[in-house]
Formats: sequence, structure tokens, C-alpha cells
Amino acid sequence: MELLAINWGSVGLKVAQLILSLSILVILHEFGHYITARWFKCRVEKFYLFFDPWFSLVKKKIGETVYGIGWLPLGGYVKIAGMIDESMDKETMKLPPQPWEFRSKPAWQRLIIMLGGVTVNILLAFVIYAAILMVWGEKKIYNNSLKYGIAVEDSLIKSFGFKDGDKIISMDGQPVENFNNVIAELIVSDSVTLEREGKTATIQLPKSLIGKLVEKKRSDVPLIGIRYPFWIGGADKGSPASKLGLQRWDKVVMIDSTPVEFVNDVARVIEKKKNSSITVTLQRGTEQFTSVWTVDSAGALPKGMKMIGKPESLDTAGIFKYTVIRYGFFEAFPAGVVLASEKLGWYIDQFKKILTPSTGAYKGVGGFKAMGSVFSGDEWDWEHFWNITAFFSIVLAFMNLLPIPALDGGHVLFTLIEMITKRKPSEKFLEYAQIAGMVILLALMLYANGNDWFGWGRGK
Repeated sequence: MELLAINWGSVGLKVAQLILSLSILVILHEFGHYITARWFKCRVEKFYLFFDPWFSLVKKKIGETVYGIGWLPLGGYVKIAGMIDESMDKETMKLPPQPWEFRSKPAWQRLIIMLGGVTVNILLAFVIYAAILMVWGEKKIYNNSLKYGIAVEDSLIKSFGFKDGDKIISMDGQPVENFNNVIAELIVSDSVTLEREGKTATIQLPKSLIGKLVEKKRSDVPLIGIRYPFWIGGADKGSPASKLGLQRWDKVVMIDSTPVEFVNDVARVIEKKKNSSITVTLQRGTEQFTSVWTVDSAGALPKGMKMIGKPESLDTAGIFKYTVIRYGFFEAFPAGVVLASEKLGWYIDQFKKILTPSTGAYKGVGGFKAMGSVFSGDEWDWEHFWNITAFFSIVLAFMNLLPIPALDGGHVLFTLIEMITKRKPSEKFLEYAQIAGMVILLALMLYANGNDWFGWGRGK
């Protein structure tokens, strides 16, 4: 029955976006290795999207290189002649080095080749963010303009001391300008300074915040939102809601005998009214009237009902100040660099928490399921798609630079040691290191995906 309840259309849409996003990132990452290898006259034997154990879906040899698509969508690779990599081609390594092989090149050239992939990923993130700023602009809800403050949507966050109507001033002493960044900054912060009823208060967040959120297995409900009245936005033609005679900007002020002022107040009252009819008092201009609504078993409003909630409308209503900053071509690229740098800094903060057991952040480590879940399942939203792809590009660059053998960072580490000590590690040592690195990566991948599906990190 659970399988029947899954929205397979939504799942398929997310999977398609994930595959396209990762394909773009992998192809361009490997192209970074490919182009630098060719630049230094290394022979590139294979260039593949996805892995191809036993067989390939498509392959074609052009010149010295076989280009192809494998069947196992876990990444991709380039096979550079004379390089100890995941192919573990020991027979070739037994032969004398050839001028076109990776191992015969100077250390500085090998270093550049190994950094080629992450360099492309970083540049790609800059370009994507710049393009987003040019096409869609930077969307800002000015945090200091919130008329009614925040709505605390999550009971766990409420238990830390947050209240409806609080106005966030700063996090870890840094002013918060854009409310759109509040939740991302909240989960990596130690303290929040806020205004409450005209006075300043500071909330110390527990180090285990992320772990507690993971254990709770929250839904898609945000931790906190913006507090504003429940205004009717209209109704779908022919729907039950369209027969209620409601108009745009009608405001809900009471449900049965309970006064309600804001959207989250309405949600809390309706949650207790499932499978029942409610008498709703609304205000239109200076007059009030009542309307009878039917609430279903899920606590949903009459089918087809819409509410005012778009930033442009709430800006018009004076709830907050909202703007879209458009960037020109020459402005967008430096702004894209700044945005990518901010995202990288945020991810590094997250990564530090994952490496600190007391935070419990490791419990939230996820694999392909978690990655796919961040894409839109309602429609193909290109702005959201490119935002996620740019962020994944930053993550891919950062993770590949970790000093783990089998990752680019492992090769970079050994090459830097060679350049400093003037001694090249033996090929036997590099082979063993590569095997150890692959075991580590496979274990991490197994843990991440197991955590996705079975909650291994949560002890479930």
C-alpha cells in the first residue's frame, strides 16, 4: 500500500533532474582532467560518462581515445595512460614508462592534470551563479522589514526558545540581511540574537541541533517562516472552493469561536478539525461574514482554494520589503564568485559539523536519495535546477580535494609530497593507497545510501 501512495511522477521528475545534473557535472569534471592531460601530451585512453564494468551502452574510438557511456550511473572517468587509478591496470605499469604516459611527466604537470577537474567545477559554479543572477536575479526578502516577525513552524525549534513574532537580528554576531538565507545559516550557527516585544534576547543553539532535526525526521515544513495574515488568493474554477463565494484578499479572522490572526494560527486550529465542518469568519474591507468549510482527513482546506503567499503580493501588502536585483553581464560574474564563495563557506561549516560527533550531523549524511530530494517534484523549475547544480558543483570540487587516495585530493597530496621531498612514492605504494582509498570511498557510499533508506546513522 505504501508503494501505491508514492507519487511516482514526482519521483521520476526528481530522478531525471538528478541524473541530468550529475551528468553535466561529471562530464565537465572529467573534461578538466582530459583537456589538461592532452595539453601536456598525455595519451587519454578512455573518456566515459558512468562506469562500464563488463559492457558499455555506447562507445566510439576517435583517435587514441574511446568515448562512451557506461550503464552504472555512479559518476564517470577518464583513463589516462600510465596513471594508477580505479582501473588498476597493473600490466601497463610493469612496462617501462613512455613519453606519453602520466607517470613520465614532471610533478608540476601531473599536479595540474589532477587539479583540472576541480578547477572546472569551481569555474562552472561561478558561471552558473552568474547566469542565474542575470536571468532570474537575486531575490531578497529584507530581514529587518518583517512586519510581524517569524512564524515558528517546528516544535523542536520552539523548544529552543523561539516564539512567533520574534524578529531575528543576527546569527553568531553577523547581521542577517536576506531572510531567504535564514534557515541555511541557522543550522550552522551557535547563537541567534533577536528582538522580542521591543527587547533584545539571545538564544544559544545546542551543538546537536542538526542531529536532533535528523532524529526527528522532519517533513518538508520549514523550521521557521514569515508571519502574515491568512488572505484568500482565489479558487480554481469549478472547484469546491469556488462555490464559497470568496474573493481575493478576504482575510480569515476566526474559526468557529477561536480568533486567528496569522497563517500558522489557522494551520494549528485546522489540524484539530480534521473530518469536520468549520465556520470561518472572514473580513472583507470593513465588513465581516461567515463561510462554512469542510476539512478533510489530512487537515486540508477546501479543494481548489488558494491563499496569498507569493513574495510580490506580500510586499504589496506591506508584510515585508521584497526585491529582485537584476545583474548586468559584467556585474554578474564577480557577484557569482561571491555567491559561490558564500555557498562553499556554508558547506565547509556543515562538513565540520559532520566530522564532530557531538553535533550528530553525521546522522543526516545521505546519498542519491537525499540528493534527488532537493530537486522540485512538482514541475521542472530551471532556476531551482541550476541553483542545485551549481551547489553540487561546489560540493564535488570540495569533496574531490579531500586527501583520500582514489580521489583527486589523494593524488594531489602525494604529488605535493614528491615536489617537497624530491622523492617520488613507489608505484607499489600508490597501488596499495589506491586500493585503500577505494575501500574507504565504497564504505562511505554504502553508509550514505544505507542512511538514506534505512537510517543507519540514526540507529534505525
